[in-house]
Amino acid sequence: MKKIVLIIGLVASSFGMTSCSNDFLDDPKATDLVNEQVAFGSKEAITAVMAGIIRQSRSQYTNVDTANLGSIFFTRSLKGNDLIQANNWFGSDYEQINREPTYRRTLFSWQFPYELASRFTLFIEGVKASKADMTEEERNAFLAQGYAYRAYMYFQLSLEFQQTYSFNPDAPAPPIYTESGSLEGKPMSTMKQLYAFILSDLDKAVSLGSEDRIDKSYMNKEVAYALQAQVYQVMGDWPKAEAAAHNAYGGNALAVLNAGQYGNGFNEMNNDDWLFASPQSDEQSAYYYTAIFAFTDFTTTSYRTTYVNTDFVNLFSNTDVRRLFTKMPQTDWRSYTTTKFKFNFGSDIPLIRYPEMILIEAEAMLNNGKTAQAHDLLYALQKNRDAAAVKSTNTGAALLEEILVERRKELYGENGVEWYDAKRLRRGITRSANHRTPVSLTPDDKRFVLKVPQAEIDANPNIDESVNNGK
Repeated sequence: MKKIVLIIGLVASSFGMTSCSNDFLDDPKATDLVNEQVAFGSKEAITAVMAGIIRQSRSQYTNVDTANLGSIFFTRSLKGNDLIQANNWFGSDYEQINREPTYRRTLFSWQFPYELASRFTLFIEGVKASKADMTEEERNAFLAQGYAYRAYMYFQLSLEFQQTYSFNPDAPAPPIYTESGSLEGKPMSTMKQLYAFILSDLDKAVSLGSEDRIDKSYMNKEVAYALQAQVYQVMGDWPKAEAAAHNAYGGNALAVLNAGQYGNGFNEMNNDDWLFASPQSDEQSAYYYTAIFAFTDFTTTSYRTTYVNTDFVNLFSNTDVRRLFTKMPQTDWRSYTTTKFKFNFGSDIPLIRYPEMILIEAEAMLNNGKTAQAHDLLYALQKNRDAAAVKSTNTGAALLEEILVERRKELYGENGVEWYDAKRLRRGITRSANHRTPVSLTPDDKRFVLKVPQAEIDANPNIDESVNNGK
């Protein structure tokens, strides 16, 4: 019988190893290599375990292009029309050909979220069983972090391994693991089941969570609301998306926007408009594995391989603080680069920023028939970024297009927003002729989906070759 060692086997012993228990308790540091009794024996120890899992999410997983959460987001960014990648580490992703079941991209995008999700399941179980001296509120805050992070990982799986939710809620989706301990693989779920599981975890994170956190690499109630907003946005549940996005940024757009910080290199998580981040430091750096910086910055000793489409550059007015482009001597697809991201080994990576929540709420308002409110909210962001901005008079489809363009201008390079929007809205992506590889995606194109890894098929008795039929 096949046994699933790919997903669960790698993490089942995460808290089962004994390693310097007394040292761990005396001086808690980020780790997950201690026995379960020690790992969950005190609030300090539980915090250190969470820190260890978070560190894994930002570290050097397998390779430069398959390293961490930033690698997943940067891969999506390169699949659109706005950025252009030279033939380097992410070249195959840019060319839309890196999706076969034996490829490193496919294996990483499956294995990495599952491994982290499994660790968070172990974390949730450990906190529930812990006999540590803590209040109910403190225990709930720990649990909320575990639920939110686990939902976040499963959401990434849903985005990569099936078409968007509205394509077919009954379509096969990645398996769901709700408890640790089993080494046998689960069958595929459906998108409906997977999203119900994700939302169940996020509901718990919101109800149990606290506003407090150590720093912006930890999840709190605000981040859980933001994740709800993203999930409801994909599902097209606009009343809930509006409410969640509003709660995530607090409802006062100007209080969470700082145009003066936009051009500072985009590598400091304490910036006012950053909600959730993956921090780096000289002592715990991912070095050149911080893809967003190492591949876009042309002012340091980075890879210098990512260019900006001239058509995208032309969307920015000269007074927009986000117009951070450099004209290159070439006149082909290498015409422009960006100075948005400044590379150093301590560059923090943005994962969710408040402007995304503002724009989700504006899109939701439009879909909920609140056109005037959508205008006001969109203009608040536009005016903050561009002193010469003029308030929109668009309505309907034209206003939606304006919001989507604003999302691209605000979030380019960060989280694959252009690919994300094209996929969820089932629009496809049309690349202009000035690309190195001008390949386009039709609506619901198969290339929006990665195939289930062959290693999973080989290991899991409940998944066979047919899972990739039609992909």
